Amino acid sequence: MADSPRFLTLADVAEVLNTSSAQVYALVRRGELAAIKIGGRGQWRVEGSRLEEYIADQYRRAEQYVVEHPFEDSDAEA
Repeated sequence: MADSPRFLTLADVAEVLNTSSAQVYALVRRGELAAIKIGGRGQWRVEGSRLEEYIADQYRRAEQYVVEHPFEDSDAEA
């Protein structure tokens, strides 16, 4: 994320992940995505490097899932 700000709003994160701000908020509140609360209003911010770590971890989890749950093509010939 070259030339990106160090901290992203939840809306910014949602745009990167192509999901909703509500989904990102849920990830933060469940502790799946590290974030900090700042200011008197307690707005959430996610550090760019933490977002990249989260994405890398999701790739690792997906790879593990694929290994543990092989795809069985019902159209494949024996």
